[in-house]
Amino acid sequence: MPKMKTKRAAAKRFKVTGSGKLKRNKAYKRHILTKKSPKTKRNLRKPTVVDNTNIKTMKQILPYM
Repeated sequence: MPKMKTKRAAAKRFKVTGSGKLKRNKAYKRHILTKKSPKTKRNLRKPTVVDNTNIKTMKQILPYM
């Protein structure tokens, strides 16, 4: 059985927390920021954890994380 390859684009976007969960940055913070409130932009700064519905997919594309 050959070694499984990690999807490098995903490896650059996700980090593993101490408890083994995947941490990601939030979307919608790149452009068209003038119509977003300061509160919205502030909350988009904080990283969040990947949802449980996506864990199976994430294990396939990041087999060694």
